[in-house]
Amino acid sequence: MTASQEAAPTSHVPSRRAVVTAVGAVGIAAALTACGSSDEDTSQPAGNASSGGGEKKGKEIAKTSDIPEGGGKVFADAGVVVTQPASGEFKAFTNICTHQGCKVNKVVDGTIDCPCHGSKFSIKDGSVAHPPATQPLEEKQLKVSGDSIELA
Repeated sequence: MTASQEAAPTSHVPSRRAVVTAVGAVGIAAALTACGSSDEDTSQPAGNASSGGGEKKGKEIAKTSDIPEGGGKVFADAGVVVTQPASGEFKAFTNICTHQGCKVNKVVDGTIDCPCHGSKFSIKDGSVAHPPATQPLEEKQLKVSGDSIELA
C-alpha cells in the first residue's frame, strides 16, 4: 500500500475512530441506564394510568386520622398524596413527579419527596420546594365527610 492510498479512505466506510466512538457512546448510555434502575416500585417511571393503580374517585382512600398534621401520606394505589398542612385542612396531589414521571414515595419535613432525582414539593400547594422539578404537582380534589377522605 502506498502513502497516498492510506491517506484517502473511502467515504462509505466508517473510520476506526468513528466505530470506536460509536461503540463507546452506546456503552456509556447503557451504564447510565443501569444507574437509574432500582428494585423499588416507587422509583420507577409511573407509566400510564391504565397500567395499574390510578385514582379511586368516590371511594374512601383514608381516614382523617391517617394523615398527620404538618405531613401527609402517599396512597400509591389511588395515585395520590394526601397532606394536612394545617389542622383540619386536607390537600391531595398526584403522586407523579413532574420532573421525569417517577412516583413520589414519602412525605417528610413538610415536603413530598421523589426518590429518583431528589425533587421535593410543598405539602401546602404542591409547589416545587427543591429542584430538579420545575413544575408543581397537579392538585386533586378531595371530599372530606366526617372522618372519611375520598377523591371527588
